[in-house]
Amino acid sequence: MERIELLYRKAEQGQAISKTEALFLAEQELGILCAAADSLRKEACGDDFDLCAIINGKSGRCSENCKFCAQSAHYRTGATFYELLDEQSILAAAQKCKASGVRRFSVVTSGKRLTDSEVERLCGIYRRIGEECGLKVCASHGLLTRAQFNMLKQAGVSRYHNNLETSRRYFPKICTTHSYDDKLAVIRAAQEAGLAVCSGGIIGMGETMEDRIDMVLDLRTLGIRSIPINILEPIDGTPLSSRPVLHEAEAARTAAVFRFLMPDAQIRLAGGRAHLRDRGKTLLGAGVNAAITGDMLTTAGTTAEQDAEMIRSCGFCL
Repeated sequence: MERIELLYRKAEQGQAISKTEALFLAEQELGILCAAADSLRKEACGDDFDLCAIINGKSGRCSENCKFCAQSAHYRTGATFYELLDEQSILAAAQKCKASGVRRFSVVTSGKRLTDSEVERLCGIYRRIGEECGLKVCASHGLLTRAQFNMLKQAGVSRYHNNLETSRRYFPKICTTHSYDDKLAVIRAAQEAGLAVCSGGIIGMGETMEDRIDMVLDLRTLGIRSIPINILEPIDGTPLSSRPVLHEAEAARTAAVFRFLMPDAQIRLAGGRAHLRDRGKTLLGAGVNAAITGDMLTTAGTTAEQDAEMIRSCGFCL
């Protein structure tokens, strides 16, 4: 208990928690760890909660072989396939997002990257979303180039999403069609174009707590301040279909350790919370202060109204 208090003070004062210290925290009694993480979140970030929504803007037949993904062309999952959605469909989703009180909206597309013409089409849509909906606009389009990031920035996109997914050590066990260094290069290119970056990973793929910590340490070095925590959904047809669903206690422990490593970040509850008995409410007491609401890419989520009620019941402000 005394050492947890010392590490709490260290993080509170802006001193970086080391990997060894994070591994120590991960072994501590769950209730004490989560309470400390929640207190640290409140001290560093207050009670503001960041809620965002996404739309699957282009689905299926992805060339990459990420073992968790229903949209990979390498696996038979029955995922829906369609090309880039039309402007009106995306605008309607953005308007729905605005009407529900969610202030941040992102289009996510399958595939390794988009073509210049696809980015140009989306830039026109992003401009309209900013002008007509007044939403903060995010984007997630794979391994884009610096020139394409410049196009997004000029169209009003403020944040780009690109998950590291896991640690450098474990990444080759999850994907071999692109590399961890490819991911890092894309994040840096987006930042150089003036975009903030949202990047996190998936837990429950067979990685260790050390892998999760190593991932966050890399995110900390990159200056990332929005970190999604996805819980693996074992999807039929993917190589990870037989993985057991991660217990919510392990998810809460992970979130708490992430908070100690990144006291002032948005630790974001993302995909997989349908498997949690309370839709993730437990994690809101373990350092989480952001979430993706609504449906995910290929799986159902929760409504913004349900999430808003849960978030406010935990003392947060939207």
